[in-house]
Amino acid sequence: MEGDEHSMDDKIKIIDIDSDYYPDNLRMIRNPPERLYCIGNVQLLKKRSVAVIGSRKYTLYGKIVSQMIGKELALAKIPVISGLAYGIDSFSHEGTVSVGGEAIAVLGTGIDIIYPVRNAWLYKAIKKRGVIVSEYPPGTSGSKFTFPQRNRIISGLAEAVVVVEAGLNSGSLLTAEYANEQGKTVYAVPGNINSQFSVGTNKLIKDGAIPMISVGEIAADIAGYEHVPTKIEEKSLGGDELRVYDVIRKCNGCTIDFVAHNLNINAGKVSAILTVLEIKGAIITYGGKVFLAK
Repeated sequence: MEGDEHSMDDKIKIIDIDSDYYPDNLRMIRNPPERLYCIGNVQLLKKRSVAVIGSRKYTLYGKIVSQMIGKELALAKIPVISGLAYGIDSFSHEGTVSVGGEAIAVLGTGIDIIYPVRNAWLYKAIKKRGVIVSEYPPGTSGSKFTFPQRNRIISGLAEAVVVVEAGLNSGSLLTAEYANEQGKTVYAVPGNINSQFSVGTNKLIKDGAIPMISVGEIAADIAGYEHVPTKIEEKSLGGDELRVYDVIRKCNGCTIDFVAHNLNINAGKVSAILTVLEIKGAIITYGGKVFLAK
């Protein structure tokens, strides 16, 4: 029935642009898709949601941050949108589904094609509690045209877009450009100025994006959800994390080199562990020194 939600079979739903099921915010963008193919809970497409995106190439820091943002938004009952691509997209989806949250995956292929194949388990998890979306008919293969095109849908569905990591030529910057054009709020995670993976995000901040300095601030901005940091539980720390944490607890204000020397491990490895501990809320770094989080 034209203008309504209808199914090709018992799984795939088709939503035409004049349907009541078609999301209003997507209908308002320039060049909206005439038709959406969906699997899952199509009601999520009308909820206030946040896109969490980034490049396929990533750092440990980017992986952890994207997972934590996905979790935080899910706990605040905010659907998380991404592209099911390898890298940051996958990690944001993982964070969301790990706590039973609602994920929206926008594909650059037909709704029945899982790309990359390694994300088959994630596709199935999102299908259960979230929704898979594509503007392309079933059987459509991805191309250098279809993947960039789906970015306008990711930003169009979202109330805000968070770019976690992006190189200078990352497709995530195109999504941020669409978001700005559509009047959406754009956040970017600040990164190491010497890292190729943060050139794009740092440029977004320079150009006016809001720097995301805590994983809870977006949920607070979107839904008034108050993020209350919890006291770190030592049982939540892994072996090396706990060893590093113990040294910091004893010195509280020591340098990375001091920690590395005391544990007889590489300073680079200590730095990576400190990143994990800081994301978990266990420590803070300031002025080249490491302190316990109060």
